[in-house]
This record gives sequence, structure tokens and C-alpha cells, in this order.
Amino acid sequence: MSEAVRPLKDASAALIDELCAIVGEKHVLIDAADMAGYLIDWTRQFSGDAIAVVRPSRTDEVSRIVKLCGSAGVCIVPQGGNTGLAGGGIPSSGTPSIVLSLSRMNTIRHFDEAGRTVVAEAGVVLEALQAYVDERELFFPLMFGAKGSCSIGGTLATNAGGSNVVRYGNTRELCLGLEAVLPDGSVFNGLTGLRKDNTGYDLKDLLIGSEGTLGIITAAVFRLFPKPLTRVTAFLSMTSVDAAVQALNRIQDRTGQSVEAFEYVPAPVLGALEKAFPELRSPLEGPVETGVLLEVGSSRVSDAKADDTGSTHLATELLLVLEEMMESGDLLDAAIATSEQQRSDLWRMRESVLEAILEYGASYHFDISLPLANISWFLQEMDEMAAALGFETLTIGHLGDGNLHYALVCSDRERWQTLALGRAKEKAFELLRRLNGSFSAEHGIGQSKLDVMRALKEPAQLDAMRAIKRALDPEGIMNPGRLVPLAE
Repeated sequence: MSEAVRPLKDASAALIDELCAIVGEKHVLIDAADMAGYLIDWTRQFSGDAIAVVRPSRTDEVSRIVKLCGSAGVCIVPQGGNTGLAGGGIPSSGTPSIVLSLSRMNTIRHFDEAGRTVVAEAGVVLEALQAYVDERELFFPLMFGAKGSCSIGGTLATNAGGSNVVRYGNTRELCLGLEAVLPDGSVFNGLTGLRKDNTGYDLKDLLIGSEGTLGIITAAVFRLFPKPLTRVTAFLSMTSVDAAVQALNRIQDRTGQSVEAFEYVPAPVLGALEKAFPELRSPLEGPVETGVLLEVGSSRVSDAKADDTGSTHLATELLLVLEEMMESGDLLDAAIATSEQQRSDLWRMRESVLEAILEYGASYHFDISLPLANISWFLQEMDEMAAALGFETLTIGHLGDGNLHYALVCSDRERWQTLALGRAKEKAFELLRRLNGSFSAEHGIGQSKLDVMRALKEPAQLDAMRAIKRALDPEGIMNPGRLVPLAE
């Protein structure tokens, strides 16, 4: 059956009764006011409707719900913390659907001290998992601004990235196994936590990043890391983006690959931040054209050892390489945090950028990635094209892993309506294709980028994705109209 509006095989009232029998009446929301928060996304750009919002607490309940909805011809839209930016967790209007909220599946099931792994259910909030692990003197490195509200299931479903990818990788690299309910209601249990298991197709990696279109992730086992014993956080003023990329490699070489974050914060963004949040100011005197928020960390005792001046070995090594870059002329200035408050202030500046851009005016946001060697090329050409079309640009990025959040903006919201956004997007995608970039780096496809997927993804890749979707979800009930565009 195709992913299209389908008639209910049974009356909605009967379906609601059966859902209530599975999870309890108070966990089946049907009133508009109760469902409202589940039917609109964080950006307020995407909204829809649903027969009900259903909140199971166990995997067997999810399995029964999937089987019930499959037999009734009702689609299922899995939802975690609803912090996505691409509309992937919001149902479509006019398609009989339920929103399946994983918020009650919030148990941390198991901690393996010897293997340094943890098993968490899909509804566990990222910050809660980090706190749990921290109490056990270990570290879970997934890090981004929504950590206080996003859930583990959603980060897996979108293969979320964040600030620490340069060292630890995306969510995919942190996950050793999954438990998931497949579209026929069967349960896939892969929570062994094995580092090596070559016994066929890796269903884990297929489900991670599938945005709920192939099944519902209910739990996962994650790798944990030694807690850094020392960190050094700094804000750098580089002469250019190319100089910043070279600096990344030099710092990695000097510190033993200890760079945990390498964030691009250029002058226009600093200006937008100061306009929106006057208390957030650059820690450096004078203009900063190419700013970089740098953080290095180490769990080695030798790196945390302080000398007679109180400087740790890691800080000393970083200072030496920064001095070398200043002598070569690539580094113009640097400010190093000397307290946890100063470190917190630097990170607050970085994490407030999206709010500052939204407050600045009307905007369109690209979530793109490029080979590091091509980033400055993209920025130079795209900035020139955007200016010629009447746009301003505000760009932030996880420069260490090649991910840019490139925003076309206009402070005059009325004038925005007259600008050629379609032409600017076309130019950006042409440039990305030429420079071997990707039009979606970490936010997922959802419903916001389906047209771009259809236009830019290789036909062979789309055909393979559709074949996988048909094989695992022949009735098309799992999050229809998301991630995989229908064939024309």
C-alpha cells in the first residue's frame, strides 16, 4: 500500500478503546488541547493532526500498538522530545495517524562498568543520561543545545551530531546496539553491547538515522568514555577560515587528538549575538573576523598534572602551539578561560546563536557539510552570491567536522518577501554539489527537505532507500511522507 491518505478499517472510537486497553486511558490523549504540543514542531513551521497521542511505557506495549494500527490502517509517527528542526516527528494533516510518544519509556536499564556501556530507553532525556553516567565517573559525549529536552530515541532516529563530533562522532558512532519494534510489530533485540558482531546485515545502522520510517527505537546500548580530568577552553581570532582549518590539525597533532570542539563563530554572528543579548560579548578586544571556540580535553593523569605556575600539561601544550601560530601570523589573538564561569560564558555565547539569528530578522537555514578543504571556497562564493541577491548571511558551524549552519537573513521582514529565496537555494545546492558537500549534515530530512532529496540525491540511492522501505514497511504505516520521497 502506498503512503497516501487511507480509510480507517475500523471506527476511530473502537481504535481508541483498544489503545486505552493497552496503555491505560490517561495515556491516550484525544482532546485537542492535550494533543496540541505534540502536533507542532519546535520551529513552529510544521503542524498536523492525529487521531490520538499514545504514550506507552514498555516495549511490549509499543509492539501491540504497532500491530493494532497496522491492522486498522492507521499510520504511526514516533516522537521523542519534539526538538527536531525538520518536521520529522509531526504527522501530516488528513492522514489517519497516531503520534506515538516515547516520553514514558525513560528508564536506564543497565550499566556495565567493565564494558563501559549503558542501556537507556528511548525516552531518556540526554542530560539525564549524562548526569547518570557522570555519577559513575564516566562520560557520555553527545552534546548540543537541546540536551535538556531531547530524548535518546530522537537523537538515534536522526543520527544527531553536535559540538563534540570532531572527537567522538555522531550518535551512530556512540551506539553499540538497539532494541526496536519493526513495522509488523515484531521486536528486534540487539542490546548485547558487543564491539564485534559480523553476523549479517547491520540492522542497527539501518535504523539509526531512519527517522522512524523503518521502525520504532525503544532502547539502545551506548559506549561510554573516561571522564576528562582537565579541559582548556579558548576563543581564537584567526586570519581566515583556511588558517583555522590548519590550526585544527596543528592543535590535534600537539595535544594527541584531544580537540573536543572546534566551533566557527565569525564577526557577523558576534554582532547578532551582541544585538540580541547585550551581556554576551566577544572575550577579545577589537574586531574578530574569523572566531573559533576551541575546547580540548584529556583523561590522562599526566595531562592534568599542574606545574609550578598552576598550568596543566595540556594547557601548556596548547599555549605553545598557539604561540607558534601567533608568530606565523595565522592567529591574531586568543582568550583562554581561567574559570568554569568563563568557560560557561563562552559556551552560552555559542549556544545562543540560533536565538540571536531568529531575533535578527527573517531567515532560511541550511544544515550542510563540506570537506574541510572546501569550506572557505563555499563561504566566499556563497556569500558573494547571497549579497548579490540582497541577502545578509549569518553562519555558525561545527568547523572541526565540516558542518556549517548557513543562514540567509534579512533584518527587514517585509523586504524578505521580495527576495529570491528559491534562486539562492538553487545556487547553494549547485555549489554544494560542485564541492562534494551534503545538503543535510545533522538535522535530518523530515518533511522540510523532501524536495531537495528528490532533486539532489542520486537516483540509485533513492531507489535503494525505497526498496528497503517497501521491504520492511510494505503497508507504509511508519512515519509516512518523511525522509524518503515518493517516486514521481
